[in-house]
Amino acid sequence: MKNLQLAGVARAMFASRRAWLFGAAMAMAGAANAAAVEIQVWHTLTDANKAEFEKLAKQYNKEQDQVRVTLRGFASPSALEQEAVSAVKAKKGPNLLQLTDNHSPEVVAQHKAVLPLYELLAKYPIKDLNWFVPATSSFTRDSKGRLLAFPWMAEVPVMFYNTAAYKKAGLDPNKPARTWVGLQGELLKLRDVADIDCPYASSDQVTVHLENLAPVNNQQFTSNNNGLDAVTKKSAAPAMQFDTLYMRHISLMVSWKRSLLFTAHSADNASDKLFAKGECAVLTANTGAFGQFINTKSLSFGVAPLPYYDQVTKDGGKPFVSGSALWVLEGHPQAEEKATAQFLAWLSKPVIAAEWHQRTGYLPLTEAAFRASDVSFYDRIPGVQALIASMRTQPTTNSRGFRMANYTRIEPVLNQQLNDAFEGKVPPVAALNNAASQARSIAAQR
Repeated sequence: MKNLQLAGVARAMFASRRAWLFGAAMAMAGAANAAAVEIQVWHTLTDANKAEFEKLAKQYNKEQDQVRVTLRGFASPSALEQEAVSAVKAKKGPNLLQLTDNHSPEVVAQHKAVLPLYELLAKYPIKDLNWFVPATSSFTRDSKGRLLAFPWMAEVPVMFYNTAAYKKAGLDPNKPARTWVGLQGELLKLRDVADIDCPYASSDQVTVHLENLAPVNNQQFTSNNNGLDAVTKKSAAPAMQFDTLYMRHISLMVSWKRSLLFTAHSADNASDKLFAKGECAVLTANTGAFGQFINTKSLSFGVAPLPYYDQVTKDGGKPFVSGSALWVLEGHPQAEEKATAQFLAWLSKPVIAAEWHQRTGYLPLTEAAFRASDVSFYDRIPGVQALIASMRTQPTTNSRGFRMANYTRIEPVLNQQLNDAFEGKVPPVAALNNAASQARSIAAQR
């Protein structure tokens, strides 16, 4: 009897100890979860690039328990900005916000709701900050070279081409045309030999056919040193210079439209889908389209620089680096600022930044990220390694980017004039004159 009583006491003590240990473990887990600092990131990524960002956020949350990143996607930049304005007023803004390059980053940085990145990094430095590639980050730097935002979605316009279609047309898929005139000959073969209904399409048409026509042909897009003098020397507002180069190019595009070589164009990425389906053989678009294409198993493609005019320049120049960036917002507790810096530091790690670059087509953030990229990845896609390698050097005077006030209102005007010219509603010269005149008026407004 006494032994039975002792056994009962032992069982009770063991059960009590097990309950205590379980309770302590739960308490410790709760404390760990409570200690995690949550930061919110608002973005406008879509499709494959959105999925990649979500994957990285999950990976970061799983690797450590100090910071928890929550992503919120929006259908468009305008929808995000509208919601952000309301959230900031209510003091419920996110920690990081994706904003498209408006070509006035200094103006954005001066907003009371924005914390310039260089100020955050002064408090919480990212190791080896000098890794940031100058060309990749130029569109997020001020006149003093200070980094205003995190250039996570930096990109350049390029030419994608369907290698299977090139072979069918009897063209060398490893040697796409480097000039617009040479490309015309290839498009004729794609139309007539390969029997392709959409030889050429363009997304991001303002970026391709207006903004970057200048630097790719080693010229400047606007006066005052591409508007950079207006920032540093407080000189007159820049004006667009649509000279004979632009008249030649837009006239050529109109002739391609009439001859069914150029069949689809848009200001957004609508034409990307036609290329991904194999309906269009050549596409000019930003490198951020790469993520969609590499995830399309039926598509084989190569990448080449934008064509240039050899009557204008001996060799093609570099395009502007643009895209969008993650901006840090003010008004958050110190713990959240530190957590935001920790997340950005993690994204900057060579292996993470390299993965992002290879899965999305956005430019590698750092020299280390470029070196960490898998050689086999570059070998699979003709032309991509040479193109990315060309962006590692310092940008030229013509390709450092441009600055122009109120550009978010100017771009729709440029797009409309391009549409009118391409669709034959307005002669090319008249469309260019209209675009320059309206842009000059809008840029002068304060």
